[in-house]
Amino acid sequence: MRTVGILTLGCKVNTYESEYLVHVLKEAGYVILDFNDICDVYIINTCTVTNTSDIKSRKMIRKAIRKNPDACVVAMGCFIEANKEFSIPGLDIVLGNRDKSKIVELLEEWFSKRGEIRRLYHNLPLEFEDMYIEEFPGRTRAFVKIQDGCENFCSYCIIPYVRGKCRSKKSDVVVREITNLVKNGYQEVVLTGIHTGNYGVDLDASFAELLEMIVKIQGLKRLRISSIEITELTEDVLDVISRYDVIVDHMHIPLQAGSNHVLKLMNRKYDLDYYFNKIKEIRMVRPNMAITTDVIVGFPGESEEDFLETIDTCKKVGFTKIHVFPYSERKGTKAMELPNHIDGNVKKDRARRLLLLSKELESNYYESFVGREVEVLVEEVKCGKCYGHTGNYLHVEFVGDALPNTFVKVKIKEVSYPYCVGEVSLIESK
Repeated sequence: MRTVGILTLGCKVNTYESEYLVHVLKEAGYVILDFNDICDVYIINTCTVTNTSDIKSRKMIRKAIRKNPDACVVAMGCFIEANKEFSIPGLDIVLGNRDKSKIVELLEEWFSKRGEIRRLYHNLPLEFEDMYIEEFPGRTRAFVKIQDGCENFCSYCIIPYVRGKCRSKKSDVVVREITNLVKNGYQEVVLTGIHTGNYGVDLDASFAELLEMIVKIQGLKRLRISSIEITELTEDVLDVISRYDVIVDHMHIPLQAGSNHVLKLMNRKYDLDYYFNKIKEIRMVRPNMAITTDVIVGFPGESEEDFLETIDTCKKVGFTKIHVFPYSERKGTKAMELPNHIDGNVKKDRARRLLLLSKELESNYYESFVGREVEVLVEEVKCGKCYGHTGNYLHVEFVGDALPNTFVKVKIKEVSYPYCVGEVSLIESK
C-alpha cells in the first residue's frame, strides 16, 4: 500500500478539495499519513492570494522533494495556475485548478511510467468539477463546496484568473451531500465557494433558493455561510435568513476598504452608503448578527485620510472581528498598474493599527456576553478543558468532560482573550 501526505494552503475551498482527495485516495487503497512523515506521495494544494502564499507554496513543494527524493510530489491549485511555467527537479505531477478529481488515475499513470505529468490548460472549465464528501474525519463541522470561480475582477485580486468563471454544484447534489453528512453525525455545515453568494448564476437558480432547500434538511442544527459579498445579500436571501434559525448569527462580509475613494480604485461593486444600508437591513432581520470582515490596508493610492476613514467605518459598522491584509502585488492585476504604491513600513503600521482595533472590537463583543448563557458546539477537549464555538462564533473555553460534537449550554463568566471562559450549565445529547 502506498502512503500519501497532503498539505493544504489557503481557503476553505482548498480544505474541501483536499478532503475530497483524502476520500478518493483511501477508496483506491492509499494510506493517508501526516505530511511531515516519510510518504510515497506528497500533495501540496497551493494558494496564490498573496506574495506570502506564493512563498509558502514554493517552500512546501521543496520541503516535500527533500523529505523523500523517491516520492511522487504533486503540486496543484492556484499558485500553479498563476505560475504555469513553474517546474523544479523532483516535482512530478503539476495541476492547476482542473483535474484534481482525477488524482488517482494520474498517480497510477506516474507510478507506471515515472515521468513528469503536467495537466495545465489555457482555459479553465465552464462546468463544475463535481466533488462529493460524506465525512470530515477529525472535524466537528463539515465544509460543502457549492460553487467555484469569480467574475468580479476586483483590481487587486488574481483569483478570477486562476479559478475561472462562476460555476455551481447542482442543488439536488448539494442537498444530498449535506443530508448524508448530517446522517453521519455532522451537526454544523459550512457552505463554501470562491464567490458563494453568486451560486446558481449558471444554473438558472439562486443562492436564496438553495438556502431554502438546505434549511429544511432534518437533523441539521447549524448552517454557516463561509463568506458572502454585501451585494449578494438580496431581499430573497435576507428573507430566508429571517425565517430559519438554523442559519447561524454570524456572517463574514468583506469590506476591503472603508473609503469610497479606495473602493473605487479596487473596482468593488458598492460604496459605503450601500454597505451601511445593507448592514442595517441585516440587523433588522437578525438583531444579534455578528459580522466579521476582511480589510486590505496600504492599497495603491490609499492616503492616511483614507485609512483613518476605514478605521471610522469599521467602528461605525461594529464588526466583531477584522481580518487585516496588507496589500500584496499580484502580477496580471489592474492594481499593479496604479500609481502611488505604498511603502512597506507604512502598510505594516496601518495593519498593526487596524489589528489593534479588531482586538478591541472583538474583546468588547465578548465582554457583552459575560453573565449570559450560550450554546457551544464542542470541537476539542484537552487537559480537562473543552473548546468550541457558538453559532455567532464566540470562541469558548470551559472545564468539563463533554465529548466533541456535542452541544453544551455554558454560562460565560469572564473574557480571557481570545476566549470567553464559562462554566457548564447543561450538556445536550447529539
